[in-house]
Amino acid sequence: MEPQCKRRKATQDEPVSWEVLPVLSDEQSQDTQLLDAYAAPIINKRETSRLVKELATIYPLTGLQHIKRVRACKDSSTPHPLEIIVCLVSDLQESHGEVSISDLSSGKFDRNGLGELFLVKIPACPPLTRPQFELASKHWPTSFHEDKQVTVALKGQLFTADQKAKMQEYMLTAITAAKAGQAAGMDSVGAVIVDPQMDRVLAVGHDCRGGSHPLHHAVMVCIDLVARGQGGGAYEYQYPTCQFSAPSSSPGLSIRCPVGLEVKDEVDEAKQSGLPYICTGYEVYVTREPCVMCAMALVHSRISRVFYGSASADGALGTRYKIHTQKDLNHHFEVFKGVLQQECDDLNGIAF
Repeated sequence: MEPQCKRRKATQDEPVSWEVLPVLSDEQSQDTQLLDAYAAPIINKRETSRLVKELATIYPLTGLQHIKRVRACKDSSTPHPLEIIVCLVSDLQESHGEVSISDLSSGKFDRNGLGELFLVKIPACPPLTRPQFELASKHWPTSFHEDKQVTVALKGQLFTADQKAKMQEYMLTAITAAKAGQAAGMDSVGAVIVDPQMDRVLAVGHDCRGGSHPLHHAVMVCIDLVARGQGGGAYEYQYPTCQFSAPSSSPGLSIRCPVGLEVKDEVDEAKQSGLPYICTGYEVYVTREPCVMCAMALVHSRISRVFYGSASADGALGTRYKIHTQKDLNHHFEVFKGVLQQECDDLNGIAF
């Protein structure tokens, strides 16, 4: 489906001045939190295994399974190449002033083979991304189970040039819709829902709150248009840019329909094809970061990916909230930001 307004074809040869970056959970994007601990040089390397076992019994690093108890000494000139985490500072809270090796649990632990204690910082949580891992490793070695897709995404390298050209094409459609809505007296926000498997636009919409309903944000309009293409839908929009296409198992079927026109044959075919729930497997491109209402609508409609251009002060997919990362929701989707960010910022005359 193509909107009635002309779309400029994005090509791989065009310079791309924007990056598409993932919107991760707070746990994945927060700074490394540190704990105070005591460490000591291992004077006799032959005692390393025994020291690890005994310290694990007397001073277990509870909840810190990601911490490697022993590390190579950073100072290559030292005669003792290994250092070991002895305990957390909180384990010796009863001590006052300077703590020495003699303050450790006497009678329960053979201190032979250990040098004097010194303070270190250790990561409180396991690193979830490579940037977190690299920061944590500057303090003390940790285990790290890398999600390579996240690593590549954080570098802005998850998508190929051809994929970015297609993203640009879709977002340009959303921008054109936003401008049409603005010309009709609406807020300048546009959205597009696509079927990435069929490479088809299923719905194009813009903000319609100034017309039929105060809750008709661009994303809500698009979801309703997709539902209408599947034989449902609840509203009619009297704006020519708001269009939908009935999904079909036939790649050749592509219709353009401003809401209010009859598409009975295509809708009947969509019903008979056993379509999944509304937006299952689909992607949405929206010029402005969705609000909480729109974000939850995307959850309930089972969208698979969200791409937005401009951040919003009340945005629910990265700025103010991160709805898509809430663990107690029954559906989750990926979120990416930055597609044609400057062009999307310009729609509002501001740069957030």
